[in-house]
Amino acid sequence: MELFEKKFYESMSSKVALLNRITYYIVNRKGKQMRPMFVFLAAKLLNNGEVNERTYRGASVIELIHTATLVHDDVVDDSNKRRGFFSVNALWKNKIAVLVGDYLLSKGLLLSIDNEDFDLLKIISVAVREMSEGELLQIEKARRLDITEDVYYDIIRQKTATLIAACCSLGACSVKPGSTDVETFRKFGELIGMAFQIKDDLFDYGEEQIGKPTGIDIKEQKMTLPLIHVLNNCTKSEKKWLINSIKNHNKDKKRVKEVIGFVKENGGLEYAVKKMLAYKQEALNLLAAYPDSDYKNSLELMVNYVVDRKK
Repeated sequence: MELFEKKFYESMSSKVALLNRITYYIVNRKGKQMRPMFVFLAAKLLNNGEVNERTYRGASVIELIHTATLVHDDVVDDSNKRRGFFSVNALWKNKIAVLVGDYLLSKGLLLSIDNEDFDLLKIISVAVREMSEGELLQIEKARRLDITEDVYYDIIRQKTATLIAACCSLGACSVKPGSTDVETFRKFGELIGMAFQIKDDLFDYGEEQIGKPTGIDIKEQKMTLPLIHVLNNCTKSEKKWLINSIKNHNKDKKRVKEVIGFVKENGGLEYAVKKMLAYKQEALNLLAAYPDSDYKNSLELMVNYVVDRKK
């Protein structure tokens, strides 16, 4: 990871001093770095513990593109903070933030093209397309607040799971291009991503302090799995009350608390936990087909971390 960070920072460099200042700021407030870890562990599992330059490039590209989407997200959401630090748009304004996001995106594409990693580039480009579609699908459907569970899964598959799927398939593709392992690991990553998002949904109903305050999804009218399950299984009058609460009273703390209470009392959380654990188990079943190794153990730990994490 230390070597990766060095290579990642180099992959961002520019002749423009302002850009270098901003990218230095971005690199120094990194998050959990789960994505590059998935790239390296998938590659090592399939290649007897060895990674190559393509693996490092794959991990760098995914981080460049992911960082670009985060910078743009903060502009779209008008968000001033990310991971407890000021966002790029809060410090340098929206115009610069959008340009920095564009710059990171182009650096990611060029890193692949310059090294003729066209197979890796395809994996990443598909992920970016799906993430955009997922976000737009969510915006389109959220207005009506009557989405089905299937639509919800489509949204999170594209919005969240597709990037983790890309990480795992990139790792596989960097060492075993053209093999069936590339698709197996894409599926593995997708399953983890689904579990990851459902875990995020559950945080909205939690008591403990995490990165975001509870009830924020309700305030933002985001449809989470516990809420969707309860909406689709309650009486007509209860459904009317829930939708009215979310649409018209989402800033009322007492009402938001009542909605959270209603979802809990009606089995929304248990249902979401059951679904999350099913995705986790499916991911572990895919790994079970591979011989035991330190890398397999680490991936199993990562899968368990996704559902056990506290933030």
